[in-house]
Amino acid sequence: MSDTTETLVRMANQIADNLMQESDPAAATAQHIKLYWDPRMKAKILAAQADGLNDFALKAVKILNMQ
Repeated sequence: MSDTTETLVRMANQIADNLMQESDPAAATAQHIKLYWDPRMKAKILAAQADGLNDFALKAVKILNMQ
C-alpha cells in the first residue's frame, strides 16, 4: 500500500471514529468523504483494498462505490 493510500485509510478511520455518535456512522462517514474529499482522494480510497479500514470506514467506502 502506498504512503498516500495509508494516509487516506488513516483519515477515513479517523472520520468514522469521530462520527460514531451518529445514528449511522458509515453513512455519515460516506457523506463526509463525498462532500469534502478531493476527487483524486476519493478515487484512491475507492480503489484501495479493505486493508486497514475499520468496520464503519469500510462500510462507507462500500456506500460510495454504490453511488
